[in-house]
Amino acid sequence: MVSVCLDGRAVTDADWRTGLTDWYDHLIRKIARRGRNKQWEDVQRLPGVTVEVNGACARAFVPSPVEDVPRDLGKLQIKGTELEKDPRSTAPVDPAIALIALNADLDMSTGKAAAQVGHGSMLLAAAMDRGEIQAWARTGFELQVRELPAEEFRELAAREDAVIVRDAGFTEVAPDSVTVVALRPATA
Repeated sequence: MVSVCLDGRAVTDADWRTGLTDWYDHLIRKIARRGRNKQWEDVQRLPGVTVEVNGACARAFVPSPVEDVPRDLGKLQIKGTELEKDPRSTAPVDPAIALIALNADLDMSTGKAAAQVGHGSMLLAAAMDRGEIQAWARTGFELQVRELPAEEFRELAAREDAVIVRDAGFTEVAPDSVTVVALRPATA
């Protein structure tokens, strides 16, 4: 999401800019969808940014009202995408890389967790100064995601530099639940 918001087209493309400004002016919601094969190829022509890491791809699209989602995007699956736990999700945290920590006690679905990671990355970017954003951009907005047990999660949330995501409670978790803690990458 950060790549879409900070993409140069947000300045040069009127539709891109309008999509973002309309979104910023309302309650921000994110919906995670899954696509494969032809469906995935079809949505590549829609305005957005695709990121690939180790053969896995994710694409963030220019926002639109839910009722105006482009037809090809609307065909992608929302529910039922449950992934096996990635062993890297328990690897030690690298302080040189931005961290998005998920609250494991909330037992969020894959789609919910993906949306919360998006919220965390955007709020982290909003908390950074211009120099921090530029440094993060040079890494391709590299981040690490970890699902942490309650005690570890609470310790991170208590840090002065923690960026907290509180859920509105529209879907899976109770209103005001802390779903994500985001931390800036440590500077050298």
